[in-house]
Amino acid sequence: MGQKIEQDLQRFRKIVRGKVKSNLSKYISRGEMIGKKGNDYVSIPLPSINPPQFRFGKKNSGGVGVGPGQPGQPLTAPQDGEGEPQAGDSPGGHILEVDLTLEELADILGEELALPRIEPRGKKNIVTEKDKYTSIRSVGPESLRHFKRTFKRALKRQIAAGTYDPQQPVVVPVREDKQYRSWKEVPKPDSVAVVMYMMDVSGSMTDEQKEIVRIESFWIDTWIKKHYNGVETVYIIHDAVAQEVNEHTFYHTRESGGTKISSAYELCNKIIDARYPPSQWNVYAFHFSDGDNWGDDIPKCMDILTQQLLPKLNLFGYGQVESPYGSGEFFDHVHELVDEHENVVVSRIPDREAILGSIKEFLGTGR
Repeated sequence: MGQKIEQDLQRFRKIVRGKVKSNLSKYISRGEMIGKKGNDYVSIPLPSINPPQFRFGKKNSGGVGVGPGQPGQPLTAPQDGEGEPQAGDSPGGHILEVDLTLEELADILGEELALPRIEPRGKKNIVTEKDKYTSIRSVGPESLRHFKRTFKRALKRQIAAGTYDPQQPVVVPVREDKQYRSWKEVPKPDSVAVVMYMMDVSGSMTDEQKEIVRIESFWIDTWIKKHYNGVETVYIIHDAVAQEVNEHTFYHTRESGGTKISSAYELCNKIIDARYPPSQWNVYAFHFSDGDNWGDDIPKCMDILTQQLLPKLNLFGYGQVESPYGSGEFFDHVHELVDEHENVVVSRIPDREAILGSIKEFLGTGR
C-alpha cells in the first residue's frame, strides 16, 4: 500500500510540474509565487487540475450508462436555471494550492528557458569535507581520548566497587572507562556568491516598475541559489545619493530627487572591496533603472563600470524598466559595453509580460 501511495504521489507531482511549466509565464507576470513564499517552499495555485468524475458510457449496457444522457457527459453536470440570481447553498470549485521547493522551481525555470548551468569563476564552487567532533564513543585512538569523561567513568566505577580511597585518591582507568571523541564529516561550502541589487528610487520610478524589479529579482535569486551553497544579498537604492538598505526598504522606498547612477556604482564597488573580495566570492550585480540619469554623470558611470566593477564581477546585468517619466538614454551607453565585455548583459523590460524574456537574457550567459 505504501509503495502504491508513493507512486501516486510521484505521478501527481509530475502533473503539477507540467502545469507549472506550461503556465510559467503567467505565474511570473502575476507575481503570485512571491507573495506565498516561505523559507523553503512556494505555494502555487493550480485551478485547472480537476477531480475525476463519473461519465455516461454507452446506453443499454448497464452500469452508469443507464438513463438519460449522452456518452461522455458528466453525471453531475450543472443545469442552467431561470429567474433572478440568488445566493446559493452548494459548494463551488476549489483552487488547489501545492507546495514546491525553491530548487524544484529553479529546475522548472531552467527547463522552460533552456538555461545553461552557471559556471563559477575559478575553483570557488568546490565543496570540501570538514571533520566536526560532535559525539562520544567507546573506541578510538588515544590521541582523541576525552580525559574528563574517562576520569569520571573510572571514578564512578571505583566508588561503586568500593576501591576508591579518599586518603589516597588514585584513579586508574581501565579499558571499559575510556571515552573518545567522535567526528562526522560535514560539507563545508567553498562556493559562495553575493548578489548585489541596485535600483533607482527617484521620482520617475513608479510602484509598477518596482514590482517588476521585485518579481525579476526573485527568479534571479532562485536560479543563482541553485548553483551555490552560500548566497548573500545586498540591496542598494539611489537617487542622487546611494545607500545600502534591507530588502523591505529596497522595494518600498520612493524619493523625489534627481538621479546620479554613479553613486550606486561607487557604493557597490566599496562594499565589494570591504566584504566580498572576488578571490573568495562569486559576485553578481544587477542594476534596475528607467534609464534617466544626470547627463554629466554618464562618463563617471562608464569609468567606474569598466575600470573598477566589471573586472570583479561574474556578471553585470542592467535592466531598464520602461517608465512614462524616464528618458531611457542610459540603456544605450551600457549597451555599448556588451561587445567589449562578455560579463555585461542588458535587457529592456517594458512591462510584466517581458519579465520572462528578460530573465532568459540575464541568466542565459551561464556565468
